[in-house]
Formats: sequence, C-alpha cells, structure tokens
Amino acid sequence: MSFITTQDGTRIFYKDWGSGRPVVFSHGWPLNADAWDAQMLFLVQQGFRVIAHDRRGHGRSDQPAQGNDMDTYADDLAALLDALDLQDATLVGHSTGGGEVAHYIGRHGTRRVARAVLIGAVPPVMLKTTAYPDGLQMAVFDGIRKGVADNRSQFYQNLAVPFFGFNRDGAKPSQGTIDAFWAQGMAGGIVGQYACIREFSEVDYTEDLKKIDVPTLILHGDDDQIVPIGNSARLSAEIVKDATLKVYPGASHGMCVINADQVNADLLAFLNA
Repeated sequence: MSFITTQDGTRIFYKDWGSGRPVVFSHGWPLNADAWDAQMLFLVQQGFRVIAHDRRGHGRSDQPAQGNDMDTYADDLAALLDALDLQDATLVGHSTGGGEVAHYIGRHGTRRVARAVLIGAVPPVMLKTTAYPDGLQMAVFDGIRKGVADNRSQFYQNLAVPFFGFNRDGAKPSQGTIDAFWAQGMAGGIVGQYACIREFSEVDYTEDLKKIDVPTLILHGDDDQIVPIGNSARLSAEIVKDATLKVYPGASHGMCVINADQVNADLLAFLNA
C-alpha cells in the first residue's frame, strides 16, 4: 500500500502502476481509485504509467474532519504529483474528480500537465445560480445530504441504480456493479463524504476552466441522470479553449464502467494524438 503525507498530516493512498507516460486519475463521489479499474488495467497494458489516489475522506486515505474542500483536494493532488515528480502528465477526472482536475489547474497551473480529460464532470457548477439559471435546485443536494446522514449504506445502494442507468428500459442491471459502488462508498468516512457534497454541487469552476491551456477532451453521456450534460459538459466545452467534446448517446453517469471499451479507446486515441 502506497501513501503520501500532506502538509496537514493526512495520508493519501494511491496506486502507481507501469513506467510509461503518466496518466493520473481523480475519482467521483463517493467512490475511490478502484472506480478506475477498467481504464487503469487497459492503459497499463498499453505501456502507460497509471496513477490514482483515494481523495481524503474516501477509500483507504485518512478521514480527517478538516480539509474536506476542493482547495485542499486540489492541493492533495498537487502533493501527489510533486512527490512522484510527474512530468507531462495527463489528468483524468470523473464527476467530482473533474472538478478536482479543473481546480488543480486553476490553483497550480499546468507545469506538470500535458493534457486533461473531463468525464461526466461537474464543472462549471451543478447548482442553479444567477450565472447558470438552468442548474439544479438546492433541494436536490439537500436530499443527498439527508440520504447520507440518515442511512448512507441504503442511499448508496439506491444511488447506484440511476448512476449506471440501470433504471432505463432495456438496461441489464449488474448486481456486482452495484455492490462495487456500495463497497467503495462505504469504505470512505461519512464526515468527508458529507462535506464533499458541497464541493461537487455548489463550487463554481468557471474561472478554473478558463485557465486550462492544454489539450482537453470532454466525454459525457447524454442520458446522465446524475450530472445532466446540458448544465455541465456542453457549457465546459464552450469555456475551455479548444476543448473537444464527445457525447455518448444514451450513456449514463457510470460510463467508465458501462461503456469502458469506448472510454478506453477514446482515452488511448487522445493520449496518442
């Protein structure tokens, strides 16, 4: 088991496989680095070095009461890249991890970064605001907070169904996929996961997106029930300079699992472009 220790003494778990060009993955909420298994297995077999960490409060990382905010998440990611002295890395973020990638670049620049990939990502902001009037109402996120506080085990089991689109006509639900989602969620701590709800819903990443100055690929499913594409990817693609948006027809928020072969192919093509 590999860990780095951040400035505030928090231990961050990470996986580091292979020896080629580095690809660094930031996971979604309430998951951990295991959410990237399909992509990491594929890319390490293609000769890349693949790295993924568990965000503080999630997975195998420490569960401090402090620092469960996007500024600290981005600084933790910076600490990992610095500790491994990564150069020309590609940063890949899914959902909340997309906010983490954007905010890392907004705070730390692209000195270590060659490319960025946002998949089903939350930027620019999920909450309805004056700037983004088509966003979701606060009541949606208050409902998530209540679900986590009241019975997060049951909430995560229930959330997995729309997350992977298993509630759609013709879908073939996988109990194993639901179980893996639940297990990753329950491996984390309730304090950090509860605090993180604000970070994926209320934080506005617009200024971070404007600072992205490397080639950027945006992948999103047009049937994403968790992060609706119209409020996220389509807007981000307009904000990030020269970004490439690829829409997956009918794909869910869990596209890295359900559409793993297509995501992997698109990642490989982007990495080799």
